[in-house]
Amino acid sequence: MRRLLFVVFLPMAFCLLQSCSLSDDMDNGSQQQQPSQPQPQSDDETSDDEDIMETDKIKITAGATSFTAVLADNSSAASLARRLADGPLSITMSDYGDMEKVGFLGFTLPRNDLQMTTSPGDVILYQGSYLVIYYDVNTWSLTPVARVEGVTSREEMLGLLGGKGDVVITLSIE
Repeated sequence: MRRLLFVVFLPMAFCLLQSCSLSDDMDNGSQQQQPSQPQPQSDDETSDDEDIMETDKIKITAGATSFTAVLADNSSAASLARRLADGPLSITMSDYGDMEKVGFLGFTLPRNDLQMTTSPGDVILYQGSYLVIYYDVNTWSLTPVARVEGVTSREEMLGLLGGKGDVVITLSIE
């Protein structure tokens, strides 16, 4: 009889002890796996980014003509603004497809592509490293970067860019 009780109760006691042990391990594991709370940044760390992010416009100069563009609300535009905070950027742009001027940035920005239809005055990031200023309509998967203020037609945008042909534009913080 003792042997029968021993054979029956010993495995049950073992299972009970194991489940208590697993429960403790799970509680300790969940405490260790909780994400740490981010530490607030000091004013010194955030002031530069806040100044840049308060800038919602860029200045574009083509020849003797300057105009402004309102930055898009995405990481591509924010990255461009951070770059421009270090100083102006000049880009040689060429006509493409009778609808846009395209220029190589010389660096890569984060992409936020979306299927869109452009209009005159849209400033677009293409493939992460090309800046495009549209003077006509196009539908494609592109990243909006900015929108030139006050432009509603092909003629207006081409006029600001100095007409057809290559042009050097300079981007700067407004």
